Amino acid sequence: MDSRYTYLLIDVLTVLFPFLLSFDKKVAFYKQWKNLWVGLLITGVVFIAWDVWFTAMGIWQFNDKYILGVKPAGLPIEEWMFFLVVPYSCVFIYECLLCYFPFRQKRDWGWNVLLAIGIAVLIAGFMNSYKAYTFSAFSLCGFALILLYVLRRKFPSFHAAAFVLCYLISLLPFLIVNGFLTALPVVIYNDAENLGIRIYTIPFEDCFYGMLLMLGNVWGMEWMRGRRAKIN
Repeated sequence: MDSRYTYLLIDVLTVLFPFLLSFDKKVAFYKQWKNLWVGLLITGVVFIAWDVWFTAMGIWQFNDKYILGVKPAGLPIEEWMFFLVVPYSCVFIYECLLCYFPFRQKRDWGWNVLLAIGIAVLIAGFMNSYKAYTFSAFSLCGFALILLYVLRRKFPSFHAAAFVLCYLISLLPFLIVNGFLTALPVVIYNDAENLGIRIYTIPFEDCFYGMLLMLGNVWGMEWMRGRRAKIN
């Protein structure tokens, strides 16, 4: 296979099984597509803008050997797809957890976990304000988690415990995908702008970059779902 199709193939394989299983009778995730688009759109705009900026600054770059070479706004088209296929797959896992396991909102231990993580990574972000990727990934993730905790009563349909479990489950496939991207490498990081701590070949910051990406999409879907429920 031509190596230029590598990143495209990774994108396709990432979303293939979640997409096919979206039509499972119990989960029926395809019925949530109308609610999913808000999170995908808002989060996608933020992350693509972030990506364009950091690519231009040299925080990371893409290896032309493994991409098609089509670069809207300076980003490989496969990178644009990444912000569709990865969130879709992660939110699918979240929806499966809601369908197969009961979560009690009034005793949702997940909120305390998210608050603790939020405080910890926000502090870590400001302690590393001189490293662009560390600071941005940690501080934005921490701020988002704390803000969501403060406003939790406004989002009664958001299941924090389900989100925490979804994140932990998603870490394995997320790290596998990012492992391929960083090991080949498709994406090359400037280590002067991160902690230099790697999980195999993956910068540690990617764990919280991924959490923020997932959070924005789950929140968007639950916000739309709650809004539709009020209307109906």
